[in-house]
Amino acid sequence: MSEKYIKIKKGQGRLLKSGGAWIFDNEISETSGDITDGEIIEVHDFDDFFMGWGFYNSVSKIRVRMLCRHRQEKPDEGFFRERVRNALSYRENVVDMNACRLIFSEADFFPGMVIDKYNDLLVVESLALGIDKLKPMILSILLDELDKRGYHIRGIFERSDASVRKKEGMKPFKGWLYTADRGFIDEPFNDMEREWNPSEEYPQRPESPFTEIIENGVKYRVDVENGQKTGFFLDQKYNRLEIQKLAKDKSVLDCFTHMGTFALNAAKGGASSVLGLDISELAVQQATDNAKLNGLSDIAKFEVADVLDALPEMRKEGRQFDLVILDPPAFTKSKNTVKQAEKGYREINREGMMLVKDGGYLATCSCSHFMTEELFKKVIAQAATSAHKRLRQVEFRTQAPDHPILWGLDSSYYLKFIIFQVISDQ
Repeated sequence: MSEKYIKIKKGQGRLLKSGGAWIFDNEISETSGDITDGEIIEVHDFDDFFMGWGFYNSVSKIRVRMLCRHRQEKPDEGFFRERVRNALSYRENVVDMNACRLIFSEADFFPGMVIDKYNDLLVVESLALGIDKLKPMILSILLDELDKRGYHIRGIFERSDASVRKKEGMKPFKGWLYTADRGFIDEPFNDMEREWNPSEEYPQRPESPFTEIIENGVKYRVDVENGQKTGFFLDQKYNRLEIQKLAKDKSVLDCFTHMGTFALNAAKGGASSVLGLDISELAVQQATDNAKLNGLSDIAKFEVADVLDALPEMRKEGRQFDLVILDPPAFTKSKNTVKQAEKGYREINREGMMLVKDGGYLATCSCSHFMTEELFKKVIAQAATSAHKRLRQVEFRTQAPDHPILWGLDSSYYLKFIIFQVISDQ
């Protein structure tokens, strides 16, 4: 047994033993050695049975984030290189690599770290102290392995600006980490500390944060610095392709359109008309620009609107569509707000169904892992009853395979996407 380890209380660690990756502070009976926060330590059960290696952080409620389960796999540079290779090989087998998630946190066994690839830019989100300390090594390995596979990367931008970093004892961070002409930046400029004046020159900001990606044959201009999350929602990649296949000759309403992703796939698939709604003026402008970029401006139109208000108004006006798409933001991000979220999903789906022509289609989503598949389907069924509609399920899908679902890790399964044919209650 190493000098630095923790022991789990008898009867605790159920999440870990069922395939999970976290050990909470109230599950630990003993901490041995002078452990530095962020350090890799051994994990033992109450009876000294070796459970694996993990990152320790005394500041966080998640006291240990597991890395591996085998004693002989003590994490070193070779260990992380093998994990990077495995992640890249998996993506090359299952997804289009022009734009995809290369590393998906615990589901790829990199706890607290997400890395997305947008053409020639990488965006990293690092939300746990242990993985953050190894970030330079992991990124160096990733660049080397991508280069061996023929992928040129001109820059790495960090988007660790989520407030959850504070729970790990870290400040939010946003800025360039690497550029191809300068290499890794020793003291990257932190956008969280100061507003950037474009008239000033900072050697840490030599790159444009914009890049162009192609997904399902549709082009998008992505802003990795100011876009949502890391710049784009990659997890709906192949769900959008299903809309492209379904949309031919149909009138389409795309709600919560964001950058126009579902709307543009519908237009690409031959829709007769597409209307995208979003409450954000910036999102509508981006969607409009993306339509122009693809030569689809005559088909796809976008309007600024609060969807929750707009759908009832459309219903009162008697408007209907062949296909309605609902891709709202997560209505719940904790167990405490699930009941409230149920009401929101029920109402939005009811209103969406009322706008579908008899025999038309509804595509509906939830991106919260707290809204389970069972609960989501239950809420939709309630909405259908309230709307006097019958639903014929066409397809049930989840997130794209570059966001793998690791069984035993419930948080890795979050996206539910269902296409229904909507039929008037007979």
